[in-house]
Order: sequence, then C-alpha cells, then structure tokens
Amino acid sequence: MSRRARVTPDQVGLPAGQNRRVPGLRRSEVATLAGLSVEYYAKIERGAIEGASEQVLDAITRALLLDDAERDHLILLARTAAGASPVRRLSSRTANATRPSLQRALDAVTAGPAFVRNGRMDLVGELSTRSDEFRTRWGSHNVRHHGTGTKRFHHPLVGDLTLAYEGLEMAAEPGLTLTIYTAEPESPSAERLQLLGSWAAIEFETLVPTGSEANSNDAERTATETT
Repeated sequence: MSRRARVTPDQVGLPAGQNRRVPGLRRSEVATLAGLSVEYYAKIERGAIEGASEQVLDAITRALLLDDAERDHLILLARTAAGASPVRRLSSRTANATRPSLQRALDAVTAGPAFVRNGRMDLVGELSTRSDEFRTRWGSHNVRHHGTGTKRFHHPLVGDLTLAYEGLEMAAEPGLTLTIYTAEPESPSAERLQLLGSWAAIEFETLVPTGSEANSNDAERTATETT
C-alpha cells in the first residue's frame, strides 16, 4: 500500500482522472500494469506472496517503480514465505563460535570499530516498543541497501562522532557481513575516536591481568589455599 501511494499515474503513463480517493495508484491500476488480476494482486499486497513467480515479482517491481534494494526485499519476502532460506544456514560451529582467523582479522582492525553481523532482526520488536520514531520508520517499510554510508553517533565520554562505514560480505560464510567504521583523517571525529580507543585499552588492561600479574595472583591463591 505504501508503495502504491508513492507512484503517481503520470509517472507510469496513466491518466490522473478526477475524484481519486487514494494517493498514488489504485490497486486495480497496479494489477493492470503488472498484467495480473486485481484479486491476485490484492492477495499479494495483503501478504499472501507465497508461490509468486520471479516473473510476477518483476512485473510488480516495474509497475511500482521499485529500485534494486526494494526488488531484492520483495524477492526475500517471497522466498521466506515459501519456507526457503535466502542464504545458506550457518553451521552450528559458525553460529556458536568465531573462527580464530576471523577473530584475528577483527583484532587487526585498530583504526576504528569493526564487527561481524548476520541478517537477523532480533531488536526490532524491542525498539518498536521503546521508540516512536523507530516504530514510524519501520512501519513505513522503506528499504535500501546499507553496504556503505555515514552514521552519526553520540558517545557519553567523547561526544559526537561522524563515521563512514563499509559492509563487506564474507565469501567463506554466506549471510555474515564484516562492517568497519572509520573517521575522516585529522577530523574532530578521528581525534575523538583515537581518544576513545585509548580509554578502551586502559579499561581492558585494568580488567585483564598481564602474564606476570596472573602468575602472581595464582601464587597468592595457592599460598592462601595451603595455609
């Protein structure tokens, strides 16, 4: 429904007419443009997308002037409705533990934050109940690719940060994405990010004892136990 409301009749070569009761296209107009019956398109719009062929989805994509990200999302919805996984399921080993080589790759990224994520939406429900703005944005169903871009953060210790990010699909583990954030060199964000990294390193050192400290603590515990 929200996609029909975005497209005006003149954008798809239809007469605007008069006394239109809905913004954008009527359901019957989309069905005609896609070469589908009104009843079948209405079922798809209500969510009964299981079994829709790629040709049907492509026809709807053209009728609603969907971009690549929106088309991909439509295909993903159809595959999910049919019970097919959009990507190969992660092995139990990958799902429960990070490969040592992958962890080393993450540890090697020192100029900015880096993490590996999958495509799950575990926080959607919680965020929808906590944030009116998130609930409104999520409900609008605006879809786009997030492979690269810029995000703004506010950290309680260092203040505002503007960071660019790059998402790298992992060929060895389909469904996982390595995301790396960086700051513009010599920018205030770069200085604040470096300060934050220094603070995190100090905090880590206070929480994790060094080898000599660990040996000393073990010796103290042994002496206490034998006393």
